[in-house]
Amino acid sequence: MTNTPELYWTGVSGKKYGYWIKKLPYSCGEGQNGNYIITKIVNNFWIPVYIGQGDLNKRVNDETHYKCAIGKGATHVHLHLNSEEADRLSEEQDLLAGHTDAYAPNGCNEKEGG
Repeated sequence: MTNTPELYWTGVSGKKYGYWIKKLPYSCGEGQNGNYIITKIVNNFWIPVYIGQGDLNKRVNDETHYKCAIGKGATHVHLHLNSEEADRLSEEQDLLAGHTDAYAPNGCNEKEGG
C-alpha cells in the first residue's frame, strides 16, 4: 500500500479518514491492525456495507461479516493501517455515526442494544 490514500471517508464529526481501495476477496499478513470499510458501488457512489477495525486479515475475512457483506453486494474493501486501538475504535464510531446505512438491515453492522 502506498502512503497516499486513494479516497477519504468523513465521520459525523467532520473528520476525514484516508483509505486505500482493494477488491474482494482481500488478504494480508496477520498483525496488520487498522480500520476498514467493506463497500459496494451504487449509482457511482461507494456505499458502506460493514465498518470495522482490528487485525485487517482476520476482520475483513471474518466468516459472518464477509458472508453478510457479499450477500448485500459488497465488492471492495477500503482500509488503512492504524496501530492505536483507541484511535481505531474512535474512528469506527465516528464513521458509523456518519454512515448509518452500514447498519442492518441495509448493511451488516449491528447497533448496540438492538
